[in-house]
Order: sequence, then C-alpha cells, then structure tokens
Amino acid sequence: MIGIIGCGAMGSAMVQRLLEQGQSVICHDAIPETRTRLQATGVTVADDLATLASRCATIILSLPNADIVRAVMRELGPLLPAGTVILDTSTSEPDTTRELAAQAADAGYVFVDGPVSGGPSGARKGTMTMTLGGPAHTIDSLRPLLAHLTARIVHIGPSGSGHTVKIANNLLCAANLALVSEMARLAETQGVSPEHLLEGINAGSGRSGVSEVNFPLWILNGHYDSGFTMGLMRKDVGLAVSLAERTALDLPATRAIASIWEASRGALADEADFNEIYKLGNSTDV
Repeated sequence: MIGIIGCGAMGSAMVQRLLEQGQSVICHDAIPETRTRLQATGVTVADDLATLASRCATIILSLPNADIVRAVMRELGPLLPAGTVILDTSTSEPDTTRELAAQAADAGYVFVDGPVSGGPSGARKGTMTMTLGGPAHTIDSLRPLLAHLTARIVHIGPSGSGHTVKIANNLLCAANLALVSEMARLAETQGVSPEHLLEGINAGSGRSGVSEVNFPLWILNGHYDSGFTMGLMRKDVGLAVSLAERTALDLPATRAIASIWEASRGALADEADFNEIYKLGNSTDV
C-alpha cells in the first residue's frame, strides 16, 4: 500500500495516476474538505496520520513548504514502523531534509528527497522528472514505483541534494520566463512575432524548457493553466535567495531575478498561473 500525504493539485494527480496504474493507494490531507472530495471520487482516505502509517510501507509527501514537511514529520515520525520509506516530493529546503533524514535514520525508517518537475499535468500523465537525494539502495527500491509517476529520475547524491537541484532548477525557470518574455517584447518592436522568435531561438543556443514548453503550451495560446502558481514560484525563488544568503554567496543575477518576481506582486496575485509573468510587459493584460 502506498500512502500520499498532501492532496492538492500535485498530490491528487499522483493519486489518480497510481490508481490508474493498478496501485493500492491511501491518502491523507489536513483539510477535511479535500478528504471529502477525494472520497467522493472513490479514493481511499485516512482521516489521520496514524491510520496511514499503520498501512503503508512507502509514503509520499506532497506538501507546500519545508515548515509543513517538518510539522507533518514531527507527528508522523514516531508512528512509523522500522523500514518505512518516506519520499518527500515537496520543494523543501536542503537543511530541513538533511535534518529529517538524520532523525529517520535514528528511528529506523528512511527519509528520501525527491522533488519533481512537470506540474500536475506531468504527474497525471506519469511524465515528471524527479531529482533524488538519499541512499542508493533505497532509491533503487523505489524505482518500480517511480516508473509509474516519472519519465526520468536522477539520483543526485546524499540527502538534501535533490532539493538543492530543484531549487536551482526553479530559479533558472523563473529567470528564463522573465528573459524570454522581455525578448518577445523586444522582437515585436522589430516586427518579429513571438511565434517566429521562438522558432529562431529554439533552433539556437538560447533555447530552454521555457521557450520550448512553457511558451507554446501555456502562454502564446493564452491558456495560463499549468497548475503551478505565482505564489509557489515566488516561494521557490525565495528559497534560492535564502540558500545563497546562508552560504554567504554573492549571486547578483539571482537577486535581480528575485526582485522581478517580488515586484510582480502588485500586478499578479499568488493564485495566478506562474506563466502570467509574461503579462508584466503589457499593462492591458494585468
């Protein structure tokens, strides 16, 4: 039995994907309305963490931030039988992950970080990418399960390294969204459409996941429905800034990108799709 804690957009998508793949799943969410919604769709729901802990050898966390991960593990940890594997797919903080992994080792269970890229649609289709930190033998034991959820997994190294790479990945995504958006506006002043701009840069060295995926899939068609919000990206950009500050690194480009995303608060609510950062250059769109 696979447990999932946190059934928002990502967690719910993973639940549905695993069920379609013939896996036995039980899930828990702190919000009663979410549990009721899941039950209405036929999903097995645990009303408390103790029930889930007693039934699952592997538990996936899909939670909003490191503080909530820590709070959940404070309650869940003492309930876990020896040998249980916790897979944290949240975008958390490396220091928190290393601390929780050490606590797990002392208590006889394993805590692995496995943050994901691909959004709810990737989770639903099983096409996510996962960067993992933790013991190699534990990650190898997870591969059959992860084959249902991901198209690619990368074992980065020890605990916390998966979350380090995820923070870097999301900062680069945030930077590329801002940069490609600016280049689209610049190109239009020269009579080049965004579509033709993308055709050119995707054939050259300036291409990125943003130019190849985000723009055609969610921006140029005006859909803005990736399932990942401005608030979540602002949080992840903030994690990169905080990590740099704690390590006494001077990263001016990171600070500049963070300032763009922070300044967008006045125009774009946390609930907006993160791809809507493209709209900042056109005041009639925000």
